[in-house]
Amino acid sequence: MRKLYIFLLFTITSILGVYSQSLENNIENKLKEYFAGYVTNANIGKCKLSSYDINHDKRTLRIYPNENFGYQSFTPEKVETIYSTIKSLLPGPANYYEITVVADGKPIEDLVPNIFLRRRDKTRELGKLEYKGKQWVKNISNEVYPTKGLNGRHIAIWQSHGKYFDANQNRWIWQRPNLFATNEDMFTQSFVTQYIIPMIENAGATVFTPRERDWQRNEVIVDNDGGGTYLETSSKKGKWMTHIQKGFAQKYQKYLDNHNPFEDGTIRFTATEKKAEKAFAQWIPNIPESGEYAVYVTYQSLPESIDDAKYMVFHKGGVTEFHVNQQMGEGTWVYLGTFAFDKGSNDYGMVVLSNQSKSKGVVCADAVRFGGGMGNIVRRGKTSGLPRYLEGARYSAQWYGMPYNVYSPSKGEDDYKDDINVRGNATNYISGKSIYNPIYSGLAVPLDLSLGLHSDAGYSRGDSLIGSLGIYTTDTNKKLLNSGISRYVSRDFADLMLNGIKRDILSQFNINWKVRSLWNRNYSETRVPGIPSMILELLSHQNFADMQLGHDPRFKFTVGRSVYKSILKYISSMHNEDYIVQPLPVTEFMITEDKKNRFTLSWRETIDKDEPTAKPIAYKVYTRVGYGGFDNGVLVEGNKYTFKAEPGLTYSFKVTAVNKGGESFPSEILSAYKARKSLGTILIVNGFDRLSGPAFTNDSVSQGFDLSEDAGMPYIRTSSFCGNQIINDKSKIGIEDSKGLGYSGNELEGVIVAGNTFDYPFVHGKAIQRDGRYSYVSCSSAALVKSGQNLDKYFAIDYIYGAQKSPLSRDIQALLTIYCNRGGNLLISGTDIVSGADNYSANFNKEILKCDNGGSMHTINSGNISGIGLNFTIPVTLNEKVYCAEASDCVMPLSTAFSTFVYTPGNYSAATAYKGDYRTFVLGFPFECVDGENNRAAIMSAAINFFMSK
Repeated sequence: MRKLYIFLLFTITSILGVYSQSLENNIENKLKEYFAGYVTNANIGKCKLSSYDINHDKRTLRIYPNENFGYQSFTPEKVETIYSTIKSLLPGPANYYEITVVADGKPIEDLVPNIFLRRRDKTRELGKLEYKGKQWVKNISNEVYPTKGLNGRHIAIWQSHGKYFDANQNRWIWQRPNLFATNEDMFTQSFVTQYIIPMIENAGATVFTPRERDWQRNEVIVDNDGGGTYLETSSKKGKWMTHIQKGFAQKYQKYLDNHNPFEDGTIRFTATEKKAEKAFAQWIPNIPESGEYAVYVTYQSLPESIDDAKYMVFHKGGVTEFHVNQQMGEGTWVYLGTFAFDKGSNDYGMVVLSNQSKSKGVVCADAVRFGGGMGNIVRRGKTSGLPRYLEGARYSAQWYGMPYNVYSPSKGEDDYKDDINVRGNATNYISGKSIYNPIYSGLAVPLDLSLGLHSDAGYSRGDSLIGSLGIYTTDTNKKLLNSGISRYVSRDFADLMLNGIKRDILSQFNINWKVRSLWNRNYSETRVPGIPSMILELLSHQNFADMQLGHDPRFKFTVGRSVYKSILKYISSMHNEDYIVQPLPVTEFMITEDKKNRFTLSWRETIDKDEPTAKPIAYKVYTRVGYGGFDNGVLVEGNKYTFKAEPGLTYSFKVTAVNKGGESFPSEILSAYKARKSLGTILIVNGFDRLSGPAFTNDSVSQGFDLSEDAGMPYIRTSSFCGNQIINDKSKIGIEDSKGLGYSGNELEGVIVAGNTFDYPFVHGKAIQRDGRYSYVSCSSAALVKSGQNLDKYFAIDYIYGAQKSPLSRDIQALLTIYCNRGGNLLISGTDIVSGADNYSANFNKEILKCDNGGSMHTINSGNISGIGLNFTIPVTLNEKVYCAEASDCVMPLSTAFSTFVYTPGNYSAATAYKGDYRTFVLGFPFECVDGENNRAAIMSAAINFFMSK
């Protein structure tokens, strides 16, 4: 009997073993089949099963796919689908086991961003960890307080790398090659400094960037230790004294390695008082050239330092006041803002520090810096010869007073590696000793996160996109940030960022943007910072399809807004707060004339279909008088604003939309003027709202951009171009040297190329003002169509066509036709008016404007123009002063019209005038591009005289 029992037990065990083996083989085959065929919307590469662990006793199954599977983003819905699909494939009884899929070191349900979870992962929450002190820098002249934005937050962001000194080659070189008219070191700035940083600041945050942000080549430093005009006024309680602590002094024009200018000088301090401006320090610069200058201050944090040191910046637009928390951020350059200053030294261009404070303590005064300046760090006897904004962060960090081990861990031996590491090191140095980074010794600024924006290599032989990649690091410091929370919060950040970009590009451009992967990799920029950090590899600078979008200012705006929104949503989630997205810029802006020297501004909000919270609750109107700067703005509840003009002065305005999330980008700039003895009013219509990337070629053999054909139209200006593309041969794709596809020149390195400033009604208006006989108002072309106003009341219409490069809309043509047929006077100027016309527009040109297409002057030197006793030029190459008019029109007169200006040499007709039942004055070149205010005034007066003649 015992033998029989043993036999039966052996038999059953054998059968169960065979069954178990068969079951596990079946499970393995099903899992291999599932992962081999797995498809997602991200470009994560091929997935496969790496291993699995089944425990029949505990009825558990842990599944380990390969690394690629963890590259995708996970949502609750996706996780549920993955588990339900796997269960449906598994044979019984395994489909009833507790199944766990592990990717990126975690069960996939733990990789869902916290913001999407009903029950939050507390290891990825700050909990009670919250900075409650004063913000580092606060603009107290700004009436907008984004309580549902990023108010009080601090963000570190940088634009990849820059030019560095290569010791082996004994020269300064770029970290990336010149491709498709740019390189990464220059290209990423056009996103970060022009769009992302302003949007984040408009949401209320203070931004730290380890690379110089200001494109101004000039730099003026005023210091208590000499340089410029430094003045002090003391009171009975507030007497300025020198402290024993060291401060900044500029003893040299160029600096050797490991020389800290913040240890060469002294600092001044005084006690605070509650009453205003009892004691103060003044820094009065001698500005070498009129323009916009970033303003930086520096100080030392003393035991009695206050958190509301009051700085006042006097600039062309008035006075802007700031509170600076001097309890943090000592011994470095602290950015206040960028302002317009006149050339020279005057009492409306300076910085003042008051000892007024609500707190009892001291204020500290050291140096003030105006402008970004030129690189001044010497490496083996050489500086870069470029503006500081083009250099790597390693050199800015030295000029910003950071310790040697922060900007040069190699002790001067390897600038390339130093520049890689300095961005993370600088982030820790700035945030060290703060509540979010208590481990490091530093300046105690409570940085919430850091973001490095890069472009990447990679190409496709077709026209497909490479897209975006997010990088973060968890495998360091026991997978914890220095605040003690999980480093997987950086994955959450990267996840939100990539999916936000994909969603916003699809919405705005109807393009299925590619999301490549979420990489958990050991990169210095994400490993070193002790706060949540990610690298955004936005697109491939080596791939033509990516760069077609990348050069487009509208794409830059969309990406910039998407990045800002992801930062907002991530930080709000981390602090368990609601958020509101700042509004979009207003549209349909116009100025109309009322009685008694009054003018009314009106506009319309722009609906953001993707963000329901981005609705304006008020607006802000900024005013500029004459050639001054814009003031601090006034809040307006509705979409109208009335002002009384002083006759003889030109007023300019821009409008922003505001809500509790922050402030939008500004509108275009419109102008108005009331003549002292006005004979009537001229309406200036801004029809030039073009923004675009450069002209390109893409056929079977050639691919690339042609800046000489058409450089596109940047938003205001751009620093991203390195030079024209030289190699267009498609067969050379993938070669990253002077023989490869996309290789470009360097003639534009350091050139800030002028674009569309959206400020041309002012240029036209100043010429009308110089004539003196007529007042003027202005409006956008969209407002002209939508307003339905009676145009008959205007003596003339000055239509700014600029370099629009698209035909006038049929609505505009209809309005101008009615206006002319009622005896109106029409001045229109710009390129492509006739050469770019479609059939419908060509008929308008012939029947109404009385001119025809004589061809584009692109292939002829059309920059020299003469007529009515004038000889002047317009720019036909890229420059920093005004946008390039590389393709002006040869405008041929029809009927009784006649030529008024000609291009020389050749005497090609450049402008026409027609006198009949109405009058037209057509310029085949942009009026605003004419060199010299006197020439523009003479042309405008000639047009007005023609309109008035009998």
